[in-house]
Amino acid sequence: MSNSSEKPNPKQPTPANCLMGATISGALGYALYTLTASIIQTFASKPLTSSNTLVLRIGSLVRTLVMGVASLGTFVFFFVAFGLILLAIQLLLQKEETTES
Repeated sequence: MSNSSEKPNPKQPTPANCLMGATISGALGYALYTLTASIIQTFASKPLTSSNTLVLRIGSLVRTLVMGVASLGTFVFFFVAFGLILLAIQLLLQKEETTES
């Protein structure tokens, strides 16, 4: 039987891997940004029409939640892309320091 306490060594990140991940995350962030802009434009061009106050409040709540979730997803993907770019820079700087020593 194999020893379950042995863990395989995880792959160390490289600047190329970080930049590839940042590109993918940035592309997904941009796609979500365009989707968010489209959602906001659609909601702005089609106002709620009802005389019932409850319907207006629920409709406004749903619209706010949809815009918020789309905006949150956009922010998360762009933030991850930014973090991966910073990690790539850090790894490059660390590599230069180790080669100089």
